[in-house]
Amino acid sequence: MKLKLTILGGGESGIGAALLGVQKGYDVFLSDSGALQEAYKTVLESQNIAYEAGQHSVSRILEADLVVKSPGIPDTVPLVKALRAKGTSVISEIEFAARYTAATIIGITGSNGKTTTSLWAHHMLKKAGFNVGLAGNIGDSFAAQVAEKTHDTYVLELSSFQLDGIETFAPHIAIITNISPDHLDRYAYKFENYVASKFQLVKNQKETDYLIYDADNPVITDWLQKNKVKAQLVPFSLANTYGEGAFVADNKIQIKQKKQTITMDISKLALKGKHNTKNAMAASLAAQMLQARKLAIRESLEDFEGAEHRLENVLRINGVHYINDSKATNVNATFYALECMQAPTVWIVGGVDKGNDYVDLMPLVREKVKAIICMGVDNQKIVETFGGVVDVLVETSTAVEAVKSAYKLSQKGDVVLLSPACASFDLFESYEDRGRQFKEAVRHL
Repeated sequence: MKLKLTILGGGESGIGAALLGVQKGYDVFLSDSGALQEAYKTVLESQNIAYEAGQHSVSRILEADLVVKSPGIPDTVPLVKALRAKGTSVISEIEFAARYTAATIIGITGSNGKTTTSLWAHHMLKKAGFNVGLAGNIGDSFAAQVAEKTHDTYVLELSSFQLDGIETFAPHIAIITNISPDHLDRYAYKFENYVASKFQLVKNQKETDYLIYDADNPVITDWLQKNKVKAQLVPFSLANTYGEGAFVADNKIQIKQKKQTITMDISKLALKGKHNTKNAMAASLAAQMLQARKLAIRESLEDFEGAEHRLENVLRINGVHYINDSKATNVNATFYALECMQAPTVWIVGGVDKGNDYVDLMPLVREKVKAIICMGVDNQKIVETFGGVVDVLVETSTAVEAVKSAYKLSQKGDVVLLSPACASFDLFESYEDRGRQFKEAVRHL
């Protein structure tokens, strides 16, 4: 008799888990309380996978032997609590897919930088000739790729929500880019809960595995001092030097691992800014550990194009530079963006506040920001924080309004920066939707 696998959530990860479940012989049922995209319905129907949308049939779901839960569904919802009370294993798509692949896995998490680091590592390995897949919080579903492809290596970008649902998952190489307050609304507004979630990445690693980490980040270093990790620790830093790891000396990055050293002038890196220097270090260390060719790593450091919506150059209009940093959904990401600005900046900020504390941004705002444009339903916290700091603060409720206001407030030599420091769901479907609407509005100026 087939084991019953229920998928909660019919997004990219849910559909992938359903496909893998069918391939592995499960009796699969997918349930989504909202609407399903037509393309996803077509996939399910072509595979004769039972599904429902707009509701959860609780009695049927409670009969499941195994449940794969969308990362967007909190553990606190009554249905998940009921499943766990019954003793049913509720896991993430990442955990489920990892059980069915023997591929080498690089798992990358962090409050910021994980997308860029994941894309960069994937770029390096691909250039070095690896048969490598890219999945997790980016690209096609990990489970779908395990079902349909035969990659030898995977680079997985992993959110805290995905890591909450793991049991045995253990990447050979773990990377923690940094940890700063984010998603506190999901973690009972307790930073320690969020930190613990990030370190789920390393809990099942062995002595033969590696943890690459930001040694300048006090949250990470404090946790490592207080908790034992089996994996071999490999630091990267802008402040200190190491016998093995990555660091900066004489304005050059040094990537040192297993008696191999890669040296490059920071000025040659494809992406600028201190945070991107760290992203480059982390990606290079991972590629180096897998014995990627030194030349491929060096070339990749120079020719990588970066992620859409992350400090993405849009256009220059009348001498004003428009930059899309819609992926900056927390204060720390926006800190990095403002830190990179070299011209007077009109800053577009706002959205769904996740428990933000904007105090860390104050010195940068005083130094670099000439005007603030709020783009959100509720801008009160931003107005209260920065209203007396900048000369001009405008409230808007669409990307078109925000861009038109920025156009009026900017002059030749200025930068217009969309770096919201907030989630997007008050006005947009996603940060991608927000970024694309911003870019479209700029193009129509």
